[in-house]
Amino acid sequence: MAWLRVQLSEQDQAVVNAERDAHPEPHVRRKMLVLWLLHCRLPREHAAFVACLGRATVQRYVAAFRQGGLDGLRRCDRKGPVSDLAAHEEEIKDDLTRTPARTVAEAASRIEALTGIRRGLSQTRKFMKGLGLSCQRVRAVPVPPKKLSTST
Repeated sequence: MAWLRVQLSEQDQAVVNAERDAHPEPHVRRKMLVLWLLHCRLPREHAAFVACLGRATVQRYVAAFRQGGLDGLRRCDRKGPVSDLAAHEEEIKDDLTRTPARTVAEAASRIEALTGIRRGLSQTRKFMKGLGLSCQRVRAVPVPPKKLSTST
């Protein structure tokens, strides 16, 4: 495989300089930083070290830049699994906000009654955290023991 250097035009340099500090997406800022370091003739291993990335990630960034230019580098194609409960977010949030659940088990049973979708405790806790909710269990505050008075 031939070693290809990253060369940016004057216009691209201005864009990369602006976006590596001011782009709203942190991933794109990191990609622009890597591209700038490579343009400044830093080896890919050092650019990966400076950006706290792996060398393979830097290679993917370079490949995306070569295929699509700066627009290809700005593209974020990250996709993850979507919960079945996502379709019922508003309904669940309204119900749990109106009357907060005391425990995760209670929240899981109420969500199952609302939607018919059964989830375990850890999945329910993660879903509630994503909605900005938490359980409202009130616990007893420990009180120090009373001192015994000895009168002689």
